[in-house]
Amino acid sequence: MSEQRDMKIVTLADLEDEAVRAVEWARKQVPMAYAPYSHFPVSCVLVLEGGDFVTGVNVENSSYGLTVCAERVAVFDAVKHGHREFRLLVVVTQTEEPGTPCGACRQVLSEFAEDLRILLVGQEKILDCRLSDLLPHAFRDWRQGES
Repeated sequence: MSEQRDMKIVTLADLEDEAVRAVEWARKQVPMAYAPYSHFPVSCVLVLEGGDFVTGVNVENSSYGLTVCAERVAVFDAVKHGHREFRLLVVVTQTEEPGTPCGACRQVLSEFAEDLRILLVGQEKILDCRLSDLLPHAFRDWRQGES
């Protein structure tokens, strides 16, 4: 089980160059979201272990259950291209306070990166945390590790 850490509010000036570039890129992707029902566009950048960026935006549907979150779009695209190791996720919303990934996205992310660093970016604040802070008791397949 992962140890919970303190989540902290940071500014762009507090972040390393790669994280700043990821935040800026994710902010540019917000208009690509398709959110005609909730009017809550979300974009994200998933930074791969090698430093490349994979982006995602939420895509809504009039049958709400068919909506897909930005985080899962990015993870599925990365996996489709053979990537399984991630080192940073940036999630951007247009709200003053940062939004957090939904439970389904948290669980999908935990499949690949239990202790993934996450930057949650709102209009006014950036929250720097770890996936283990947001999902301290992720579901794990009891068969993992078996030969």
